[in-house]
Amino acid sequence: MSDDRVLIICTSVHHQNTFKIAEALAEELNAKIIKPSEFRGEDLDSYDLIGFGSGIYNGKHHPSLLSLASDLDTQTNKKAFIFSTSTILAKSMHRALKDNLQAKGYQIIGEFCCRGFMNHRFTKYILGGLNKNRPNADDLEEAKQFARKMIEKS
Repeated sequence: MSDDRVLIICTSVHHQNTFKIAEALAEELNAKIIKPSEFRGEDLDSYDLIGFGSGIYNGKHHPSLLSLASDLDTQTNKKAFIFSTSTILAKSMHRALKDNLQAKGYQIIGEFCCRGFMNHRFTKYILGGLNKNRPNADDLEEAKQFARKMIEKS
């Protein structure tokens, strides 16, 4: 982005699936990536576009990201996008975060999700995990294409 400043707030816990997507997005957007614990509200005015992303846990984004969104100050049409990695693809899993951000005045200009490797509980022992080698090169390229759309919309 030429004159715009972009911040990506990402938590990626188990296999760094979501962080790989955040890096692809950041490369295209010339964005800074931070964890929710590193966020400082006073810096928000420095950014024109904010990305919020994590893996999906029990049908929602990571609790640290949801908590951060709940604690944000109300904005006036601050532009944002949401992204995630998960075992199954369903943007409906973005609903809790999206609703929270919109209630705080954020304008959600896009959502991206892709599959991520998961080997917890029974899947580790019985199946060896799900979505092996994901996100892959195609997923990262799709994330970059998504980022270019975010540039156009912001």
